[in-house]
Amino acid sequence: MRFLRQVLVGVFLASLTLALLIYAGQLVLGAVQQRMADENREPEARERIFAVNLVTAETGTVTPILQAFGQVQSRRTLELRAAAGGRVIELAEAFEEGGEVSAGQLLLRIDPADAQSALDRAESDLLDAQAEERDAERSLDLARDELQATEDQATLRAQALQRQRDLVERGVGTAAAVETAELAAAAARQAALARRIAVARAEARIDQAATLVARARIAVDEAKRDLEDTRVTARFDGTLTGVTLVEGRLVSPNEKLAELVDPQALEVAFRVSTKQYVRLLNEDGRLQPAPVTITLEATGTDLTARGRISRDSGTAGEGQSGRLIFARLEDPRGFKPGDFVTVAVEEPALDGVARLPASALDASGTVLVLGPEDRLEALPVRLVRRQGDDVLLRGDGLAGREVVVGRTPLLGAGIRVRPLREDAALAPEAAMLELSEEHRARLVAMVEGNAGMPSAVKQRVLGQLAQARVPASLVERIESRMGG
Repeated sequence: MRFLRQVLVGVFLASLTLALLIYAGQLVLGAVQQRMADENREPEARERIFAVNLVTAETGTVTPILQAFGQVQSRRTLELRAAAGGRVIELAEAFEEGGEVSAGQLLLRIDPADAQSALDRAESDLLDAQAEERDAERSLDLARDELQATEDQATLRAQALQRQRDLVERGVGTAAAVETAELAAAAARQAALARRIAVARAEARIDQAATLVARARIAVDEAKRDLEDTRVTARFDGTLTGVTLVEGRLVSPNEKLAELVDPQALEVAFRVSTKQYVRLLNEDGRLQPAPVTITLEATGTDLTARGRISRDSGTAGEGQSGRLIFARLEDPRGFKPGDFVTVAVEEPALDGVARLPASALDASGTVLVLGPEDRLEALPVRLVRRQGDDVLLRGDGLAGREVVVGRTPLLGAGIRVRPLREDAALAPEAAMLELSEEHRARLVAMVEGNAGMPSAVKQRVLGQLAQARVPASLVERIESRMGG
């Protein structure tokens, strides 16, 4: 009985062991089949969602600003040149580089000895000419008196001849007396003619004396001008520049000594393209007196001044393009001729345009706007102006739409996005995001898998991702750069 019982127990244990082995084999076979089935099945597709910055397009009236570069110059500049040659014997105390002078102030004086001698000689010649004129006038008076006397004598001789002829007609005169009277009358007429010639000569002498006096006066005036040219005075209030003169130096005629500029009468000359120039014309084709602002960039502070466009150059300039425009400055405090400045011109205002960052516009002239279900839509627009980092746009249906800024090649129409609005980005609380565990794990995997990121930067980014709230800018940067 004992042997039978042990045999039955052995058979039972063997059957149980076989059953367990069969069950274990089935489990292993099912696991292998499940694994093989999972490897052959395609993974479920997951749509990428990109974080984008949005701004609201608001249309209205905008005054475009035309930016250009120009140079400050003086509208009143006078070259000081030596009108006479000689030695400089006197210089004004302010005759130096940057010296301020007033109108009428004596700046320098050249040795006037030669000019004074020439003036004295001219005045002496004038006295001689005036004396000659007076003598000619007296001679003319005497010649006229002598002419009158001879004419009176000729009249008497003519009367005597007539009496002799009357006596001959009455028979009491002789022919010899008549002939003698005729000879006397002819001699008297000849004497009168000679006196007329003398009067004519005296009158000619008067004319010659008047000419000599006029020439002498011209010579005196010229000598006075030469003497005055030895003095150089300021024509207006201004500042001296380019001074190259010292006292005692010999100067030659027409030698440039310095320049006098008016520091208050300044203007800026700047060049714009022809297209920009056309925008500054009015309906009559004339240049508008548009307001301008010039800025001189300096370390620590910038000098600014206001002004208005006054004129443009008559020609384009040899080898130049565009147009050269001049603008007068109203209060040029701190500016000097020769300063290289930035010019901002206020163009005519534009209506119905939206001002957006330049990164919102692509090369094909479209912007991405937020549509239903947070999907992007492409909206065609027309570029009106570029204003630095901004653009002025017009487009149907643009007003009030949320536009994507900072767009990347990964963004396009139909892509679903996570909007980061401008107002939320400005608030410190809204700039932080609470990530799901799956989203956080994906971002961590992206950072750890980036072999080009320095280890120090990688540790800092991973530390930020480990926080409960993560900066939205960090999430956007990781997803845009790593294709998240």
